[in-house]
Amino acid sequence: MSGTYKKIVVKIGSNVLTQANGLPDEYRIAHLVEQIVTLKKQGITVIVISSGAVAAGRSIFSISEKHDAVAARQLLASIGQIKLINTYMSLFQQHELLCSQVLVTKEDFRDRKHYLNIKNCLSILLKNKVIPIVNENDVVSVTELMFTDNDELAGLIASMLEADALIILSNVDGVYDGDPKLPGTRVIEEIRRDGEDVERFISTAKSGSGRGGMVTKLGMAKKVAKLGIPVHIANGTRDRILIDLLDKKVVHTFFSPEKVTSGKKKWIAHSEQSATGTVQLNAGATLALVSGEARSLLPVGITRLISSFDKGDIIRLIDENDKLIGLGIAEYGSEKAKERIGQKGHKALVHYNYFYAVD
Repeated sequence: MSGTYKKIVVKIGSNVLTQANGLPDEYRIAHLVEQIVTLKKQGITVIVISSGAVAAGRSIFSISEKHDAVAARQLLASIGQIKLINTYMSLFQQHELLCSQVLVTKEDFRDRKHYLNIKNCLSILLKNKVIPIVNENDVVSVTELMFTDNDELAGLIASMLEADALIILSNVDGVYDGDPKLPGTRVIEEIRRDGEDVERFISTAKSGSGRGGMVTKLGMAKKVAKLGIPVHIANGTRDRILIDLLDKKVVHTFFSPEKVTSGKKKWIAHSEQSATGTVQLNAGATLALVSGEARSLLPVGITRLISSFDKGDIIRLIDENDKLIGLGIAEYGSEKAKERIGQKGHKALVHYNYFYAVD
């Protein structure tokens, strides 16, 4: 399958770009750029999600310990983002290619209008053969505005651009069936939705300088694969990793994709944090929506409106036990929905085409 990819999103983690002393690994960055250039020459469009701004800042500025963690991160990221993008720019220019900087926050994806603005920006860059270097804007992204980590951002961008694949580069070979430090532990080479439960193998520990660990990578990879996009987790510290991965010459973890979903459903899937209203459903409506069949949410299946919303908002749908079962776009506002609770013969509150099950 990997030989057919024409558009890929490559997420490069902090642990790939950073040396053990916390400073940028300039050899590794240069080698990754060379591989991306090779892929471009093969006709593959590449979008890069790159960590490393804070490490780059640390390499040129010594910060005193009197700053709190958030302030220190903002300071180092603000300084380091310039060095990071200049490093990428000079390396790509050596190959007569142009890259650009795209800094985003979670707020930029909060509604359909903002989402499409980002999508249009990236699309015009790609149309003009520019390589986007996307990173979270750590200067303004603090606390609730932050993505879990750049894995979450990479999944969102891959879904947004309907990429042929998402490649997550970490400092390990993939998802293991146990503790990688123990003898006999192996990389799980393929993960399917109907396969064994791999969460039980995963350590909750973070690895090195990144914010996220394998738990967040696994969750994001499963979500993106569910939306129909193949996902690969591989070791970015290995030489030729991108070339060998696409040539199927390296052991790593592959998440088998399911049926491709629409662009709007891909947006909904990543919109839990920006959802406004919450609607509780009865057992019948819950069963119908999670059955996998094309079922919409009718007012007869609603038992309670927990918070208000307007037409066009993303809303959370929960079952009788308050468990989130899905997200959807409201066809009308909560005032009208309230009047129709439990009644038959009314228009669906959430149409099947705009419903995403979170299982």
